[in-house]
Amino acid sequence: MIYNANLNHLLVLDIETVPQFPDFSHLSQQWKELWLHKMSKTMPENFLPEDWYSQRAGIQSEFGRIICISTGLFYQESDGKLVFKLKSLYGNNEASLLKSFNELLHSFKEKRSNLIMTGHNIKEFDIPFICRRMMINQVVLSDHLQLSSKKPWETNLVDTMELWKFGDYKNYTSLHLLATVLGIETPKDDIDGSMVKDVYYKENDLPRIVTYCQKDVVTVANILMRFKNLPLLEKEQILIA
Repeated sequence: MIYNANLNHLLVLDIETVPQFPDFSHLSQQWKELWLHKMSKTMPENFLPEDWYSQRAGIQSEFGRIICISTGLFYQESDGKLVFKLKSLYGNNEASLLKSFNELLHSFKEKRSNLIMTGHNIKEFDIPFICRRMMINQVVLSDHLQLSSKKPWETNLVDTMELWKFGDYKNYTSLHLLATVLGIETPKDDIDGSMVKDVYYKENDLPRIVTYCQKDVVTVANILMRFKNLPLLEKEQILIA
């Protein structure tokens, strides 16, 4: 799909998530038991439940929440120059954030004839996480997120991790590794995913997380440029709304 896709149809996105609570002790007894039950088969024997919660709750949609959704759009300016515009939705009110994302999808569809959501591991993580959190927050899923009844080729999703597999389903390749091997500037020059929880809860520095999320979106955009055999984006082509 990506080789023939019009760049103007791509909505590149990435999300950042954290556990619902700063640590395991804040959970009610019922939720502690639910955590132990869900993690019983995957938690290493030498880990305590509170340690495993700290490490893994943020990526479990039932126990985590979204604090940032960063998006990027390709635009062709009047002089023919290609630009990539970033827009981030973030905050402590997850329901409000998700409603804003629905509005963004609707606005995109109104202005452009097609919508292809794109990201790294987007099919396994970002999109399912967004959809589940919308259900939990009683936010009606946009038409673009009504994916359960669609066939894989009908979903209009492009996953750079899947593109890199070239049909091989045995391996997971991180965004950092893929960017590095393709000669693209790594987004992991400040924080990485394992640090997001502490930056949010201990440092109370959401803007730092937003910047990190935006760097991931730019990295995905440049990976797409490589797949389409186009020049990488220069810094002056990247704009922040």
